[in-house]
Amino acid sequence: MTATDIHRAIDAVWRIESARLIAGLARMVRDVGLAEELAQDALVVALEQWPESGVPDNPGAWLMTTAKHRAIDRLRRSKLIERKHEEIARDMEDEPAFAFSEVELAADDHIGDDMLRLVFTACHPLLSMDARVALTLRLLGGLTTDEIARAFLVPEPTIAQRIVRAKRTLSEAKVPFEVPRGEELQSRLTSVLGVIYLIFNEGYSATAGDDWMRPALCEEALRLGRILAELAPQEAEVHGLVALMEIQASRAGARTGPSGEPILLLEQNRARWDRLLIRRGLASLERAEILDEQRGIYTSQAAIAACHARARTAEATDWRRIVTLYSELARIAPSPVVDLNRAVAVSMAFGPVPALAIVDALTSEPSLANYHLLPSVRGDLLRKLGRTSEAKAEFERAASLTRNARERELLLDRAADCAKTIDGPASP
Repeated sequence: MTATDIHRAIDAVWRIESARLIAGLARMVRDVGLAEELAQDALVVALEQWPESGVPDNPGAWLMTTAKHRAIDRLRRSKLIERKHEEIARDMEDEPAFAFSEVELAADDHIGDDMLRLVFTACHPLLSMDARVALTLRLLGGLTTDEIARAFLVPEPTIAQRIVRAKRTLSEAKVPFEVPRGEELQSRLTSVLGVIYLIFNEGYSATAGDDWMRPALCEEALRLGRILAELAPQEAEVHGLVALMEIQASRAGARTGPSGEPILLLEQNRARWDRLLIRRGLASLERAEILDEQRGIYTSQAAIAACHARARTAEATDWRRIVTLYSELARIAPSPVVDLNRAVAVSMAFGPVPALAIVDALTSEPSLANYHLLPSVRGDLLRKLGRTSEAKAEFERAASLTRNARERELLLDRAADCAKTIDGPASP
């Protein structure tokens, strides 16, 4: 392997293993900030050694063992209590270096799951809601501050400050690394659900990079969601979120072409949708609706996803039902992004004219100023109306705003298609 190949491999390993690595270290040192530093130290060692020695057979175990050695070194230097030192040393003696079993690495220990502990620790009530979400995305999703900022539609320095302050707050307060129980569990579910769904979304449609999807993030979010459903079986929104993720994940095999190019919903081969995931999703949706007839945010979105899942062809989709569901969602959780999605449904149900009116009203919304899907949707509507010159400009603007290479290619292809049909000046 060339040095470039090695560095790509290291980046891929880090994306996959960083969350588990940080979670395992946090259980040992009881400090998520220190755990992340130790994980980063191990990454630096990998960047120094792997180009010469090659990528180990079990890179995750290699990083964990290296990070544990760093943890011992730090504890010695800082003269922390001997108990912690012996605890980590004893942990290392119990398992051979670089020999973590696949079962151990993948185990879903119902209560003792390190990843779940990390979610709830990062979502502690001491932190603001924005800080909880940003910190957990950083620690569990392995996302950069830039990627998180784009997910939040806020400046990158704002996210960086939230993460630094959040880690400092947790460390100074000596927040226990544990899954809460009873009333505390209930009060912290809302932020945890939001975090898990943002992780899923980052995997489903990556904000940056060369790939449109990051399946490992979707799988991790689904795993955490399913664990939560076991921990809180009477919580409707937990099942609603699981339903939403299951149904969306069912489309994964049809969302990309042979070369990794994106395939949009209406163009997908629905025979490639995973019917097992759909059945599981619909079952979770039914359970959520039984638990609470007043659909919440995630249950409402799952109901929308179910409309697509039940339609065997794109033409069979009940778009009027989807418009109604988006209107309900807009009432319980007003958002410019919800309005934009509703506009797409309105276009399919009632035509592009009323939909364009909704979208045009959103163009002055500050939070959508750099949101690439706004000009993308507007371009689609303009093209349907025959205003191809304007549509071309919108697709080009959308392409300039996205950080995902695959999505940029798709948008530029749309702009090129518009250029082929332009035979005169744009409509006024």
